[in-house]
Parts: sequence; structure tokens; C-alpha cells
Amino acid sequence: MLRLGATFIVLCMALIAASVGAVLYLLVGLKASESLFVAVAVLTGLAIYNAVISRLRDRSDVGSQIADLSRGTGDLARQVAELGRRTAALEGQAGKIIDGAAEKTRAATEAVTGELAELGTLVKQLAETVALHELKFAVAKDLGVPAKRDQPPPAQAATASDEAAAAAPAEPVPDSRAEMIATVRDAIDAGRVDLYLQPIVTLPQRKVRFYEAFTRLRTADGVTLHPADFLEAAEAGGLMPRVDKLLLFRSVQVVRRLQLKNREIGLFCNIAASTLNDKELFPEILTFMDANRALTSSLMLEMRQSILRAMGPLETESLAALRELGFRFSMDQVTDLRMEPRDLGERGIRYVKVAAPFLLDETASAGSDIHAADLSDLLGRLGISLIAERIEGEAQVVDLLEYDVRFGQGFLFSQPRPVRAEALRGPAETEQHHDEPDMTPKAAVGGSGGSF
Repeated sequence: MLRLGATFIVLCMALIAASVGAVLYLLVGLKASESLFVAVAVLTGLAIYNAVISRLRDRSDVGSQIADLSRGTGDLARQVAELGRRTAALEGQAGKIIDGAAEKTRAATEAVTGELAELGTLVKQLAETVALHELKFAVAKDLGVPAKRDQPPPAQAATASDEAAAAAPAEPVPDSRAEMIATVRDAIDAGRVDLYLQPIVTLPQRKVRFYEAFTRLRTADGVTLHPADFLEAAEAGGLMPRVDKLLLFRSVQVVRRLQLKNREIGLFCNIAASTLNDKELFPEILTFMDANRALTSSLMLEMRQSILRAMGPLETESLAALRELGFRFSMDQVTDLRMEPRDLGERGIRYVKVAAPFLLDETASAGSDIHAADLSDLLGRLGISLIAERIEGEAQVVDLLEYDVRFGQGFLFSQPRPVRAEALRGPAETEQHHDEPDMTPKAAVGGSGGSF
């Protein structure tokens, strides 16, 4: 519309200018050139007049728009100010309500917190007492002394023991245990301690991710002793620290050898509670582990669930010293699911091993707040991996995958196999025997025998 109106005005101005020129030429008698010049002058004057009038009209329109905008801005500013005032008033009321609620909550929780603290202290004392009694019963069982529920008073007990000593000689250690202790000591002194490895694979890919180290002893006659044969005697004879020392030293050699081919491979190495509180050998072990800090991500120290629960101050301090060096731990031989994953994570435990038959048993979760099917996910949230051990059938693997278990160990994949002697040699000796096969198993999964 604006363009059409402008065109009409231009046509009108041209018509007026042409009319003026024609009147001057026809009526006044001016020459054609003079009449044309006057017509052009008139047209120019009309154009200038129209431009000035348009500019003035536009300025008036812009002024009115600016005035309307100013009035709208003022109204908006007043509305924002009003909204700010109301918001401040609401914040003040909410702050008063929150402060009042916080004071009431604080007053209500202080009493509960105090009671919970006292209850926690009592539970801790009870747990320490129970652990102490369990440890005493275990020691009494290992020594062949029956644990009695009712013990006589100290004076009466001393009298009874004196009378027994006068009546008959002290009961000697059973011959079978004494012979086994001597056999274990002789095997350690003679260096007849072998290292066996069993792979831990990923599920369902069955790719070797870790190994677990086991100790085997050989008698002078060449008979191989399994841990079930000599562990009780070694504990009773105080020989477990020496066994664990040999196992740790050789495990470090094996880890270094394994990492030449794959730096992601790790090794689990068992350690006994008596080793952690041994005042002579544990400092040596700690110094050795400090010198091998580079292996902290590949060497995991493993302990039974019962050992972790019965740990005293000395064992806890030793474990903390290893944790400060960067080493992490594994808990195996789980007998129940009454565990607190957060507490395990704070103690440096990164792996939990549970026997597959126990994990798949419907009664495994009895008396616990954790269901076996949720254990892997719950541990994983705190950076702890669940490993199912003692897997012996394909059906167990299928069921474990439904439980979201990602690591497996057992005879289904491979039985423990011995490490060859060259894997435990130094670098110079290893170079002399470079033509011999490597200690890494060629077919770790699905095999039933063979040696490393």
C-alpha cells in the first residue's frame, strides 16, 4: 500500500508540473524550452515539499512510538519491582520456616544420635568380645583342646592343673600333627614349595583376566601336599608366615613375568592372619612390598571372610600399612552375605569371591539384607567386583550371568597348574633358557591339566 501511494503522489506531481508547463507554453506564449524548464522546477519543488512533509510525519510517528515504549518500560519496571518485593517476602517466610524446622529436627536428632552412638559403641564392644571368643575357640580347636562353656575360677583352675601335672605327665601333641609340622618345616627348609596358578576368566567371554596363586608342598618322598593337608599343621606350628613369605616373593616374580605379555593380567595371593601379626617376618614382607609398589594394580592380597571379621588392632594396622602402599585386597571363603559393602571399600577390598553353589543357593540370603541376585550390582556401585569361584558346570555359568556376575573361577575353566621353574628365575637365568616355553598357559580355559 505504501508503494502504491508513493507512485500515485509521483504521478500527481508530474501531472501538475506538466500542466504548468503546458499553460505557460500555450497561454502565456513562452518558448518550449522555457516552459519545460519551469515544469521541471515545479516538479522539483513539489518533490522537495513532499519529502519534507514525509520526514516530519515519520518523526512524529517515531516520537509517539518512543513515548509508548517508555510508558511500557516504566510499567514493566514497576511490575518487576513488585515481583521482587513479593519474592523477598516469600524467601523471608520460607527462611523462617526452614530455620524453625531445622532447629526442631536438630533437637529431635541430637537425642537419637547420642543413643545411636552409645548403641554403636556397645555393638562394637560386643563384636570385639565375640571375635575374641571365636579366636580363642579356634586356637583351642587347632591345639586339640576342647572348648568348655563353663571355666573354673583362676585359683581353682590352677589347683586342678597342678594336681593333674603331679598325677600324670602333660598330654603330648598328637603324633600325626607333630609329624605333619615336621614335614612342613622340612619342606620349607629344603625349598620344596611349589607355586600353582588357576585362571580367573571373564564371563561370558572366558578370557583370562587374573590368576590365583596356590601353595603346594612336596615331601622328601615326592608326595604333593595340598593346602587342606598342611594348613592346620602350619598354623599350629607357627609356619604360615614363612609359607606366605615364599608365596608373596614368588608371586611378585610371576606377576613381573606375566606383565611382559599383558599388563592387564593380575594375580591373587593369599595371606594368613598370623602373617599380619608376625613381628619378625611381616616387616620384611612390608619392605619387600614397598619396593614393588609398581605392582599395586596387579597383585591383590586375599583373606578369608572369617579372618577379616576377627582382626584385632595389630592385624588391622598391618593391613592399613599395606593399603597405604597402594595394594588392594580380596575377600574369599564367604560363608554369609551379612556384609557392609561400604565398609569393605573403606578397608581397601576391591574383590569379593563367593562360591557359585552358595551364591545360587536360595537360602544364601537368609538372615541378610542383601539378596544374592543384587550382590554384584551393590558391590559394583562401590568399585568392588564379584567373582564366582568353584564353578564346575555350564548350567552354573548360565545362572551366574543372570546374577550379573562378570568373573568366574573353577575346574570348568582350568584346575590349578604348576608354574615351571624358569618362571621363577632371575632375568639373567631367563635369558639362558629363552628357548623353553613360556609359563603362560596356551589354553587356560577349558583345559583340565598341564603345566605352566
